[in-house]
Amino acid sequence: MKIFRLCRKEQNSPVCRLAAVLLVGWSLLVGAGQAHAQADIHFSQFYETSILRNPALTGVFSDDYKIGVYYRNQWSTISHPFETKLVSGEGRVAISEMSNDFFSFGVLGFSDKAGSIDQRITGIYPAVNYNKCMNVDHNSYLSVGFTGGHLQYSFDPSKATFNNQFQGGRFDMNLPSLENIPNAKMSFWDLGAGINYNTSAGDANNVTYVIGVSGYHFTQPKFSYYQVEGVTQNMRFNANAAMGMGVTEDVLVQLQVNAAMQGTYKEIVAGGLVSWTRALTEGKSFTLTGGAFYRYGDAAIPVVRIKYNKLALGVSYDVNVSTLKDASKMNGGFEITLFHSGDFTDKGMAKKMVCPKF
Repeated sequence: MKIFRLCRKEQNSPVCRLAAVLLVGWSLLVGAGQAHAQADIHFSQFYETSILRNPALTGVFSDDYKIGVYYRNQWSTISHPFETKLVSGEGRVAISEMSNDFFSFGVLGFSDKAGSIDQRITGIYPAVNYNKCMNVDHNSYLSVGFTGGHLQYSFDPSKATFNNQFQGGRFDMNLPSLENIPNAKMSFWDLGAGINYNTSAGDANNVTYVIGVSGYHFTQPKFSYYQVEGVTQNMRFNANAAMGMGVTEDVLVQLQVNAAMQGTYKEIVAGGLVSWTRALTEGKSFTLTGGAFYRYGDAAIPVVRIKYNKLALGVSYDVNVSTLKDASKMNGGFEITLFHSGDFTDKGMAKKMVCPKF
């Protein structure tokens, strides 16, 4: 579907504090009021779309910058497919040589097309994020991020069909529709914000925890081609949590969950990945990652990712298990991602921050 779609004995432990933050954030999420419009696009490799997921995740990765492209094709076996293209870039720099704090920045743009009348959604989201060091020994950071974007919705009215154009069981495009066709475009500005906390524990800080909450469409702009009063864009709330654990020097296990709610629509995606890295000559490396996620009530999602040095290629496929599986023949959405990450050439520009290896 296109819509997004224990701690009694150690109450002061980092894990319990993180769990408390998530529970509070989720309580705020589920307590939010209902609105009146269509939900946002979604992705199965959600961990590659930080700005759309939580602006406080912008720049929270191991390298100094990351740029990439994303392509998704969904429901091609049923009707006109949903097709989404995305490009993004993120980076981070040290506040100063004397500080462990960092400033992150990024921009994300996407275009989505769906249905027989080519409904399109295009958006661009620049984001900024401040990462405050809370504990140097455990690489603990509290991040607060903001994004302000522009969205445009449109469709092709020439491809629309209406009841009045069907006579005798046959369609005649020359017949008048007798409909008042609205403006085929609407656009508005958007605003989102989020908070995220990441910390490490264990021997050599080999276990990392990440947790955060965010919200989008705070301005609740008008959302109607007919300019109907009172119809507004739903606010969307998001909660993210992850854990990464280095089993050996070569093997990393990741567990991730992402929960979103927008109006009456809810989505929970959870799963895990296992990565194996082999060092190559000349300081290069090769990483093979495999795993699976499950979108509750909708799809099982196997994932494969190959990374050579700083270039990573990811492929996933949604195996539909919802009530639509008879029509879809269990086919869902295909996604492919290609990202390049690295360090700034001038190391004086960016002080190395130890971040989650996700």
